[in-house]
Amino acid sequence: MTSSIEQALRFPSVAVLKSGPQDRVPISDAVDIWSCSLEGDAAVLERCRSSLSEEEHRRAARFVRPQDEIEFTLAHGGVRLVLARYLDIEPAALRFIIGPTGKPALLDGHGRPQGLRFNLSHSHGRMLLAVAKGQDIGIDLERIRGNLEALKLAERFYTQTEVESIKARPVSDHALHFYHLWVAKEAFLKAQGAGISSLQQCEVVTSPFPSRASIRPRGYSAMPCDWTVQWLGCGLDWQGAVCAYGNDWSVRVLDGMSA
Repeated sequence: MTSSIEQALRFPSVAVLKSGPQDRVPISDAVDIWSCSLEGDAAVLERCRSSLSEEEHRRAARFVRPQDEIEFTLAHGGVRLVLARYLDIEPAALRFIIGPTGKPALLDGHGRPQGLRFNLSHSHGRMLLAVAKGQDIGIDLERIRGNLEALKLAERFYTQTEVESIKARPVSDHALHFYHLWVAKEAFLKAQGAGISSLQQCEVVTSPFPSRASIRPRGYSAMPCDWTVQWLGCGLDWQGAVCAYGNDWSVRVLDGMSA
């Protein structure tokens, strides 16, 4: 099991990501976490854009705000740059399949699912990417909004135990704890390939480790048990978490500057 200390993440520009043969990253038994800021000059944007598939180009073109299109392009191009380093192929050569709930998966050269799994989250100019070998994973990143009606939203989406855990804190901490739970539940649901409508079907269970918790399905949920979430140190006004099955896994923090 990994240390209880939250992993401290840096968010360098996606411009630092490379994909040459000399930049290959060996696949380990850890859950790898990549963190980037979605910013870069015209050359970086074009490098990311040139690696996207026709479908990704269509999705990018649907955005009304130019900044949203840019961030989508940098995030999805960044994913390709990173995954290509594990598989030693060109970023544009990567092929994906979209599952019934919208979760993408990598395909090998024969059109079969790859053993390398990944999950992406991007929000307000930042991205987190989780990569793992042979196990489903989920990751979520959120920027904290101080004017959030935390209790009102918690009563809509959270279990009663989780609502009470927010009420027990000072009002000034309500938004922080709301997002603390939100990223944990979202990471779990993304690992499952489930949607936001399932938020009340799972509950964050406290543990002796401050940066880790178990996720417990509730009621008649078909979701499997024994999943663990680990929170990630994303800086002031941010919350992030990654989720994987069991608790015998560790986190390896990477970015284009350290890998």
